[in-house]
Amino acid sequence: MKNYKTFGVMLDMSRNAVMKVDALKKYMLTIKKMGYNALLLYCEDTYEVEGEPFFGYMRGRYSIAEMREIDEYGQSIKMEVIPCIQTLAHLETTIRWGQFPTDNARTMMVGEERCYELIDRMFATLSKCFSSKRIHIGMDEAFGLGRGRYMDKNGLESVNSIMKKHLARVTELAKKYGYEPLMWSDMFFAELTGHGYYREKIDMPKDALEAMPKDVKPVYWDYYHTEEKNYDDMMYNHKQFSKDFWFAGGAWTWSGFAPNNYYSLRTMLPALDACKKNRTKNVFFTMWGDNGGECSRYANLPVLFYLAEYAKGNCDEAKIKEKFEKKFGLSFDDFMLLDMVNYVADREKTESFLPYNPSKYCFYADTFNGFTDYTVAEGGNERYAALAEQLHAIAKKNRKFGYIFESEARLCDVLSLKYEMGVLVRKAYQKGKKWDLELYAKRDLPEIIRNAESFAKAFEKQWFTENKPQGFDCHDIRLGGMIRRLEYCRKTLNAYLDGKIDRIPELEEEILPFGSKGASINYNDALKNMTPSAMYLPN
Repeated sequence: MKNYKTFGVMLDMSRNAVMKVDALKKYMLTIKKMGYNALLLYCEDTYEVEGEPFFGYMRGRYSIAEMREIDEYGQSIKMEVIPCIQTLAHLETTIRWGQFPTDNARTMMVGEERCYELIDRMFATLSKCFSSKRIHIGMDEAFGLGRGRYMDKNGLESVNSIMKKHLARVTELAKKYGYEPLMWSDMFFAELTGHGYYREKIDMPKDALEAMPKDVKPVYWDYYHTEEKNYDDMMYNHKQFSKDFWFAGGAWTWSGFAPNNYYSLRTMLPALDACKKNRTKNVFFTMWGDNGGECSRYANLPVLFYLAEYAKGNCDEAKIKEKFEKKFGLSFDDFMLLDMVNYVADREKTESFLPYNPSKYCFYADTFNGFTDYTVAEGGNERYAALAEQLHAIAKKNRKFGYIFESEARLCDVLSLKYEMGVLVRKAYQKGKKWDLELYAKRDLPEIIRNAESFAKAFEKQWFTENKPQGFDCHDIRLGGMIRRLEYCRKTLNAYLDGKIDRIPELEEEILPFGSKGASINYNDALKNMTPSAMYLPN
């Protein structure tokens, strides 16, 4: 990539899906052959820290030996491996063990020596594992910074003032190990945007500029805009911190089981245009795993390949698609069908390809308590059935990536009946159509259960092809719970039909507005999705 010093991919290893080392090596080689020269390894607590046994405890963390192996492989293929960690917020899974003082449930307590002892140990361990002297220290989305225990102890203080104090300590520790830190920039915009981020061109306030040390490179992250101007404006703002700011885009893998290559292209092509205009030399694309790391990293091959070609100056879509098929043995358009599990029920909106995810929330929606049924569009079952056929056919013709298509095909098998099931059951019950209820109880629900079991097996294969076993327990619990609820609904309908109970109270409630009627949304929290009841209540 002659126009870039760094052109990389950031892989999220912190949302349960920690890639096996051998699988990660294969992935690194795959993206290297596309033209990427850096892997940014995002680990909130999924790496070993000497002297901190609870850090990443039971989370599948990379050992020191594994990190060294990853780095050595990177060197062998001339790919820089940059450790990406958190030194302020996004530490919920470590905070739970009560090993260091905290401001709130996700954020360290700035100013407490125990926190800096932990950060020092992070740097010390990583410096033994990775040859790169660049390290990403995180510090994004520290919501409520200084408004919890910190304020109880120190009084009210501005976000920029707290960030300045903390950054001074962290950068001092980074220098001790010869590190050149990168950090997310959003907290410097928090006081300007009411804890938002994106702004048109502005003159950045003096206190924000002074809070950012000169030897720290800000990273501007943006995965949401479709116009070059939005990126250009934010790059103007970032140049006031440093002309050497980095840009982090997004290759969407964080809305459930399916990727969103279409939306990634809609957002990242104008982003790369803005990078070229602003002579931004360091660019990478994040691949987050929000809410469980359900999506295969390989599902995003189309967007990663397209962006690499675009960055090289190849803007001919036909040629890009031709090169893709030659390299991967499947057509570009076949791969893009993986996106469509989130759009078959929203055909009128497919031109925009927004990051909806009905394939996740309708999959987990409860048949009796499905408040997201408000978004269900008539005819979705048939569309899922047709897509399942297409995906099964693709799975059979490609051995290397067939397991990904098989997993999504099995997902569509479930949704070919389950997508509309809650709506149909409620309607039949409220209209007294017991014949319809009998069909749902004796024919459809048993088939949904069988299909869900088949999907669980296919998803398990996908997971263990790519990831360590830790974290899969989350999906076993979710899938098992969903299947158990389907069985409960089947038995309850049969009890009602047999006269053993005279009513089903859950089906007597009306579904209230949630989003837009008959139009998909993005709702990516499986546990909240499964029930309006409280899955977790604090003490």
